[in-house]
Amino acid sequence: MKKPGFRQVLKAVNNYVVFFLVVAFAVTCCMLLFVNILADSMGLVFTPENIAAAAKLTFGNVILITFIFGTIDYIRRRNMVDRPVRIITEAAQRIMQGDFSVRIRPIRGAGVEGFNQIADAINKMAQELSGTETLRTDFIANVSHEMKTPLAIMGNYATMLQRPGITEAEKNEYAKAISDAARRMAQLITNILKLNKLENQQFFPQLEEFDLGEQLRECLLQFEDIWEQKDLNIETDIQEDVWIRSDGELLSLVWNNLISNAVKFTPDGGTIGVRLQADETQVTISVSDTGCGMTPEVGKHIFEKFYQGDTSHATQGNGMGLALVKRVVDILSGEIHVRSVIGEGSTFTVRFKRG
Repeated sequence: MKKPGFRQVLKAVNNYVVFFLVVAFAVTCCMLLFVNILADSMGLVFTPENIAAAAKLTFGNVILITFIFGTIDYIRRRNMVDRPVRIITEAAQRIMQGDFSVRIRPIRGAGVEGFNQIADAINKMAQELSGTETLRTDFIANVSHEMKTPLAIMGNYATMLQRPGITEAEKNEYAKAISDAARRMAQLITNILKLNKLENQQFFPQLEEFDLGEQLRECLLQFEDIWEQKDLNIETDIQEDVWIRSDGELLSLVWNNLISNAVKFTPDGGTIGVRLQADETQVTISVSDTGCGMTPEVGKHIFEKFYQGDTSHATQGNGMGLALVKRVVDILSGEIHVRSVIGEGSTFTVRFKRG
C-alpha cells in the first residue's frame, strides 16, 4: 500500500478544518439557543467563571465531535471514492499505454454502484480497442504481404527485360506479366479504399428504381471475353421485370465480384450459373460455379478481409472482394450465404427485401 503523500495529508487537514468550522458553528448556535432558553425559564445568572468553563467544555466537545466525523468521512471516502477512483485511473492509464488486456473487476462495497457502471464501460471499451488493434495489426500485415507479391513479380520481370538478347515474344510476355501485377495491385488498393469508406460509413446508399435482371445481365456480359477463352458454359435463369429500389452502383460491386470469382475459380469447360427469383416480399440472386469448392471451415471465414481459403489460387485474388460484398450487402439490409462442396463448386446466394 502506498504511503500518503503531501497532497493527501493536506487534503485530510483541509477536510478536518472544514468539519471543525461546520461543527463549531452548529454546536455554538445550538448551545447559545439552549442556554438562553434555560436562563430565561429558570432566571439564572451566569458569572464569567461559569461562562469560561462552559466555553472550554464546549470547545473540547467540538474538537472531539469533529475528529469523529472527520475519521468517519475519511474512512468513507477512502473506501467509497478514493479506492474505486484509483482502480479505474490505473486501468485507464494502462489502456492509454496500449495494454488493451486490462479488465476492471467488480468493485465491492456500499455506494460504489456508479463506479461499477464506469468500470463496465471501460471494460467494454478495452475489449473493442483490443479487437480493433488486432484487426489493424492483421490488416497491416496482410496488406504488406499482398503488396509484396505483385511488387516481386514486377521486379523480377523488369530485371528479365533488361537481359540482352531476349526475343520480342519474351518482351511481350514479361511486359504482360508486369502489367497484370500492376493491375492486381491497383485493384487491391481500390478495394481497400472502397471497403474503408463502407466500414467508416463514408459511403451512403443512393436509392433508385432499376431493373435488377437487366443489371445482372450487364454485369455478366462484362466477362464475356474471359468465359469464351475458358470455354465456360453460362446458365442463366433471370426473372423478367424485377424492379427494386436500391443503390445500383453498390449492387454492381456485389455482382461483379461474385461473377468474377466464379469465372476465376471455374476450370476450362466448366459451368457458371446466374439466377434471379422474386416474389412480392423479397428477391433472391444466386451465382454458382463448378470450381474447386471449399470446406465448411473455409466457408465460415470466406467473407473476412484478406482471407483466402484456396492458397493455390492466391495469385488470382487478394481476399478483399468477398469482404467488400459482405459489407455492401449489410449496408443494404440484405443477407448472403455460401453453399459449397469440395470438388463440385460453390453457390453464393444473396437475398434482399423488396421495397
